[in-house]
Amino acid sequence: MRIAEFPPEERPRERLLKAGPGALADSELLAIFLRTGLRGGTALDLARSLLVRFDGLAGVMSAAQPEALAARGLGVSRYCTLQAALELAKRVLESDLKREAGLTEPRLAAAYLRARLVGYPYEVFACLFLDNRHRVIAFEELFRGTIDGASVYPREVVRRAIAHNAAALILAHNHPSGVNEPSRADLAITRRLIDALALIDVRVLDHLIIGDGAPVSFAERGLL
Repeated sequence: MRIAEFPPEERPRERLLKAGPGALADSELLAIFLRTGLRGGTALDLARSLLVRFDGLAGVMSAAQPEALAARGLGVSRYCTLQAALELAKRVLESDLKREAGLTEPRLAAAYLRARLVGYPYEVFACLFLDNRHRVIAFEELFRGTIDGASVYPREVVRRAIAHNAAALILAHNHPSGVNEPSRADLAITRRLIDALALIDVRVLDHLIIGDGAPVSFAERGLL
């Protein structure tokens, strides 16, 4: 059966128009993007198979090019469109951050950093550099590592803070395992960075860990 033959209340596009995109499941949203399925199956069937293959929506969106192109049903055109859609989403979040008079909405920073760091198969350590009114100056991925961790060098973070003339910053890194609880190593490097940056009068406002679900905030947990 084709999706066009589904009852109207079960068709992804009709559901989106009636209830909004937030009411749709990941498979339905991905099916709208894919538009068509493979022979003998609908776009919804293809979407579900891709979500299984890549272990969820984040996996589909962040799949490496060779792996994505090898997946039956994606191909070059869909892969390029998917990557363009992902980059557009990141830029919208970034423009929202830069429009703010200051970072009075921590959820914006968390949403942006999650969009930038979720899905990497290795650990990435990044910084969001801010001015003295907590307006965003720049975002940089500073260190990359294996699935077990990244080597973080405080002097390099200090150097980049000086280069941006930052007054404050937000640290962030991902946990490829999906478990976003801070480790002892996370706590230790955060303290080292706070101490190093204090020497140049740069404040660390937060450290966010990106994993499954909502990012974990060191500031909210009283760990700074």
